[in-house]
Order: sequence, then C-alpha cells, then structure tokens
Amino acid sequence: MEEKFDPLVAEWLSFVENPNFNLVEKCLKFAQILEYPDLNVEDYIKKISHIGKSLKESISDVKNPTYLISMLNEHLFENLGFSGDDDDYYNPKNNFLNEVIDKKTGLPITISILYVEIAKFIGLELKIVGFPSHILVKYNEEMILDPFYDGRLLDVDDLQDILDANFGGEVEFKPEFLDEVKPEQILVRLTRNLKNSYIQSFVYDKALRCTNMVLAIEPESPEDIRDK
Repeated sequence: MEEKFDPLVAEWLSFVENPNFNLVEKCLKFAQILEYPDLNVEDYIKKISHIGKSLKESISDVKNPTYLISMLNEHLFENLGFSGDDDDYYNPKNNFLNEVIDKKTGLPITISILYVEIAKFIGLELKIVGFPSHILVKYNEEMILDPFYDGRLLDVDDLQDILDANFGGEVEFKPEFLDEVKPEQILVRLTRNLKNSYIQSFVYDKALRCTNMVLAIEPESPEDIRDK
C-alpha cells in the first residue's frame, strides 16, 4: 500500500536538516507544525532573550562556573518559578517549548533545552546529556545537573537512583550514559516523548504523525517501524 504524503512531515524534515536554525528554533517549529499553526516563533525567541538578559543583569563579574550555575538556578527556578511537571507529566503540552515558557513547567527534555539556552547569556556552555529515561545537563564532566528538579547537582548514587526508579533496578549506571547528545538526537527524543504522550491520551492519529516524523530522520529505527 502506497504511503500517503504528509506535507507537515516533509516540512519538519527540511527544517531539522537546515543548519541555519538552532535547537530552540527547531523546537518552536516542532510546536508550530504539530499543534500551534499560529505560533509566532520570533515572539518566543524574544521571551527567551528577555529571561537571559535579565539574568545577565543580575550577576556580578565573577566567572566561576559554580557561582554562575547557582545564579542561573536561582533566577530560573526561584525567581521565575520554572519547574518540572511531576503532577501532569504525560500532558502532551509539556513537549512544546512555547507551552513550557508560558506555563513554566515541562519535561526533563524541554526544561533542559530552555536551561541550556538561558545559560548561554552568562557565558555558560552547558551540554544536554542523553541519560536513559531522564535528560540531564552537564558542565564539563564533573558537574551533572538536573533542570527538572531545580538544577540540582547529581552524584553517581543519584544517577543510579534515577535508573532504578525508571527501570526497576535492572539497569546499572554506565559513564557513557552521560555522553552529550546532538540536536538531531534531542529532536528525535522529543518527538518520541510526544508520541508516547499522545498514546497515553489516545490521540493515535497524532501519535502516528510523530512516528513518521522520527522515521523521516531515522528511517531504519526498529522501535518506530514497530510502533507504526
């Protein structure tokens, strides 16, 4: 049976592959394509810029990364009230960066994307880590941070606790779990998250579109071929 052409999937793939757009812009385009056709991407870029600039204005000239991270956490989580959404975790809206900015809650992946972007305004180059089941952020190799829980600093025991909570004690921590993930991999993971949220909400047509969006990027993915 011939596959029906989906122009939204084609639009998504062309945007993902365009090097002129950064991760935040691609996440907002993701939201625009799937749920918010009237979304003004530039408006949300400005909102992020406002958050970042207000942070920059509040810090001293100290360049110590521990100080900068503590100020980032204070600004984003204490002053502005951002937090992980434990109460309504599987709400599909948690996957959309515009919703996270507006309602100030989201998933580990969306909160981390915002966290890393805001950090750039104060000269902090943080990396998103593809930790199994729970996206994290790192500064170099020695500081692992969890933006979903207010940017708290994690040690190996904390990391094992996350694995135990999500895999029932069947997965042992490995150092490669803290490898940086590329923007394309982040977008695939975000799309799979949304697919699962749609399935939890019985919105199967949109779950199928998400599966097709992943397969457009990773056409040989066994998981997504199976789900389709």
